[in-house]
Amino acid sequence: MRTRLLPLLIVLMAAVLLALGVPLAVGVASAQQQKVVVDRIDDTAHFAALAQYVTKQGDERQKTLQSELDSYYEVYRIRVGVFYQNTSIMANAPANLFVPETGELRDAFEEALLSRRSEDPSQVFPWQRGRIVVASPVIRDGDVVAVVVTDSPTGEMRSRILHGWLVIGAGLTAAMLVAVGAALRLTGWVLRPVRVLDTTTHAIASGRLKSRVAAAGGPPELQRLARSFNEMADNVEDVLEQQRAFVADASHQLRNPLAALLLRIELLAFELPEGNKEIASVQTEGKRLAQVLDDLLDLALAEHTEADLRVTDIGALAAERVAAWAPTAEAKGVRLLADCPPTTGWADPVTLSSALDAVIDNAVKFTPEGEQVGVTVAADGETVTVVVTDAGPGLTDEELARIGDRFWRSNRHQNIKGSGLGLSISRTLLHAGGGSISYGHHEPHGLKVTVTVPRSAAAMA
Repeated sequence: MRTRLLPLLIVLMAAVLLALGVPLAVGVASAQQQKVVVDRIDDTAHFAALAQYVTKQGDERQKTLQSELDSYYEVYRIRVGVFYQNTSIMANAPANLFVPETGELRDAFEEALLSRRSEDPSQVFPWQRGRIVVASPVIRDGDVVAVVVTDSPTGEMRSRILHGWLVIGAGLTAAMLVAVGAALRLTGWVLRPVRVLDTTTHAIASGRLKSRVAAAGGPPELQRLARSFNEMADNVEDVLEQQRAFVADASHQLRNPLAALLLRIELLAFELPEGNKEIASVQTEGKRLAQVLDDLLDLALAEHTEADLRVTDIGALAAERVAAWAPTAEAKGVRLLADCPPTTGWADPVTLSSALDAVIDNAVKFTPEGEQVGVTVAADGETVTVVVTDAGPGLTDEELARIGDRFWRSNRHQNIKGSGLGLSISRTLLHAGGGSISYGHHEPHGLKVTVTVPRSAAAMA
């Protein structure tokens, strides 16, 4: 979220700074040029005052005017000339200055002949090489007798404008850096509670129900949201705890009456003729009910127990469980093959053993006589996998989507011993330790179960 919010804030701040900086830069350029224009107006007014007393070429006043113009040009390198109405020269510096037929100087000269100062020249920017031309009329007895024209280079003025722009640019850059820093702090302050809430939500979704949102500052609305989330998590945990306690208590409390009932059925069986089918059926259903209660109790304990995670040799543990189930498989005529090289992972040995027992039990149970069950351990990047494959009837795609649900069993396997809770317990046990279990097709037929655990605590995070 921060990567989306921060660029938006930066763009908005950059737009504001540009909206302020561009008019300021234009104002600096205009002020520098206006200063030059005012100086030229003062200069032309001075020369016009000298020129109004010149009556003919070569007199003392004309020589004084020419001397002034020469000194002015030598010092400031600004071209200046005084021209009669017919554009003939009264005095000029340098000597090659004249009124052209067209151009800015001609336009200023024509305008001054109308007894007014020429209009201000257009704005010159640092990348332009324009000149500033200012013309003022020389008035004698109310008539315009001549025009004073100054033609100024703009190099120095453009340098001053550029320097002013660099100062403005440096100021805007500093302001932008400050604004970016403020945006970083602001987004961090606003989004910190969101990040904490996201982390806590992920932890709870991963099964760590004790996780809570820690106080992380931020806006009052997000603080209130964090408190509400914690209250909701407390309520959900209480409900789940009550549910687990009910299942565990119910399973535990029903076991004693059920055991007494089964005992009475056994005693009753002695009073009935040997081989009575009804009493045998009742005994079978009673034992099945006892197994369901045991599995429910195991499930409740699995959901409640914290995993004791440690570095474990997954290959050795899987090989041990294969050896434990080998007699059962052999008694059924099923070959149990293992490929379990030494591979370390991050798991609870007890819970992983229980999960593997449930998976291998199912594989042996559904594999026909003469077929084989394979158990393979392998490391894959940050995880360790234990793959159990069988040669049983397998499951359809629809059944694969439901396998592992509590009490779910395929309609084709209803007559096979089981409660439908074994794989649910396995999933719960693995999930508590950061592992997982998945199911797929095993070609040409059968089921492939993949148990995955992290290789290290860092991989689990």
